[in-house]
Amino acid sequence: MGAIFRRELKAYFTSPIAYIFITVFYLYTATYFVNYNVYYGLTDMSYVFQCAFNILMILLPLLTMRLFTEEKRQRTDQCLLTAPVNLFAVVMGKFLAATCVFLCAIAIYAVYAIVLFGLSGYLAWATVIGNLAALVLLGASFTAIGVFVSAMTESQVVAAIVSFIIIMFFFMIDMLSGIVQIEWLREIMASLGFYSRYSEFSTGLFSLPNVIFFVSIIFIFNFLTVRALEKRRWA
Repeated sequence: MGAIFRRELKAYFTSPIAYIFITVFYLYTATYFVNYNVYYGLTDMSYVFQCAFNILMILLPLLTMRLFTEEKRQRTDQCLLTAPVNLFAVVMGKFLAATCVFLCAIAIYAVYAIVLFGLSGYLAWATVIGNLAALVLLGASFTAIGVFVSAMTESQVVAAIVSFIIIMFFFMIDMLSGIVQIEWLREIMASLGFYSRYSEFSTGLFSLPNVIFFVSIIFIFNFLTVRALEKRRWA
């Protein structure tokens, strides 16, 4: 797993993709931070954390789209599938590499927090840490979805689009539950929504079921990726 992780992380930073991802994320979040917190002198960073949801829905599929599709394009996927290696280690190495790039991007929130603390002399650190933990869980969930889709297709463009559609599905499903008349189906749809669970964190409400939900999403999609690779190995 370590070798895969180092190879993928090096690939990210020896190509423009990691720098573009981080730069776009910095510019997007900085715009909200300056216009909301700095301009109005507010210490509540919840809005800045919430705005990250929208940009990550777009950026993370672009970050993960190459993970397995690139292997197929370079014809190196057969080496991975036929080598006596643990496929779980392969998947986790790629997942952790993408997650590491994502963590480099959201590290800017620590800078925002320090700036606000320096300007106002006060900051609700517990809320900031809770929001940051929620952002990590959300981003890791998006990444796991992207890794899975990348393993299922040979086109980077298709991988990015399908990943975005799946993420959008999880984003909108709790909203769509309001128009469903069947009660049990409406409750199931509402329980699968990403945004409502993430919003609870961003308002300072820590919920163990929400943590378990995001961890389960990460586990399920990484597990499905391993199973997809195993199926190709034995095909």
